Amino acid sequence: MRIILYLIAYLGWSLCVESQTPKKQVNSPAPFLKSITANDLKTYLTVVASDEMQGRETGSAGQKKAGNYLIAHYQHNHIPFPSGANSYYQAIPASYLNAKRNENLPDSENIWAFIKGSEKPDEIVVVSAHYDHVGIKNGEVYNGADDDGSGTVALLEIAQAFELAKEAGHGPKRSILFLHVTGEEHGLHGSRFYSENPLFPLANTVADVNIDMIGRRDEKHANSNDYIYLIGSDYLSSDLYAICEKANKDFVHTNIDYTFNDKNDPNRFYYRSDHYNFAKNNIPSVFLFNGVHADYHQASDEVDKIEFDALAKRAQLAFAIAWEIANREEKLKVDKI
Repeated sequence: MRIILYLIAYLGWSLCVESQTPKKQVNSPAPFLKSITANDLKTYLTVVASDEMQGRETGSAGQKKAGNYLIAHYQHNHIPFPSGANSYYQAIPASYLNAKRNENLPDSENIWAFIKGSEKPDEIVVVSAHYDHVGIKNGEVYNGADDDGSGTVALLEIAQAFELAKEAGHGPKRSILFLHVTGEEHGLHGSRFYSENPLFPLANTVADVNIDMIGRRDEKHANSNDYIYLIGSDYLSSDLYAICEKANKDFVHTNIDYTFNDKNDPNRFYYRSDHYNFAKNNIPSVFLFNGVHADYHQASDEVDKIEFDALAKRAQLAFAIAWEIANREEKLKVDKI
């Protein structure tokens, strides 16, 4: 029903703009971007970051339950697993997860969904977020609402927005791989496994848009949540930097903070989230991040502290960035290696 309602709204919008500037406007992400809402994000996150998921520790029963919820969402919205895969899972054996530092992690899995491109289906845009957290400590459930429940549910909404566009006849030219990775909290294991065992050749992977913690504000921005840190957009590709800036200017209008993009920043966030396993393979990558706060890696990182207006706006920005990457005529230039 929701897809039908948005298609009706889109039809009205498209008929309106067609009489004005049809060729320029018809492929705009604007009507689909509006389908990413604070209410939907709250609905999903209330489940993903609930006590029922037991803190989503890598390979745990709680994480697998969260994974089942994600898959059910994709199935409900008719978004399939990727061509060439046998299911929504990319299985990762315990032997891999424990090879660098044995933490007795059990088998786990990445979860992926896929929208096939209409014109350049062999070129892949990855949109990623990790869905694991740190589990239960001393009897307390660490729900990880911001880290990274926020990015996890953003992926669900972004995927749904792309599916709405497809249903309206404006699916992405390039294919989109929605990749929920496991094992981030233990060393970026899931994204590293994908980069070493890619379903699609890395040579055909155009970019990674990675989302890790976008539901809160940090101390620097205590007076406003209308901002986002972007990290890495200009490290490999001048095109990606320009796309991020334009997507924000044209559609979202938030404040982009490049503090942590400084290569000399002591926090080294560029190396600490899942985009890095794409970037180290010379795949242009951008990391969307709200910064750390007092509840980072604490049991107090709960849903009731999420600012859903900010979460929605940042998810919309990620969608607008991915939209442009997927629909532009030329692949991103890799011109800064």
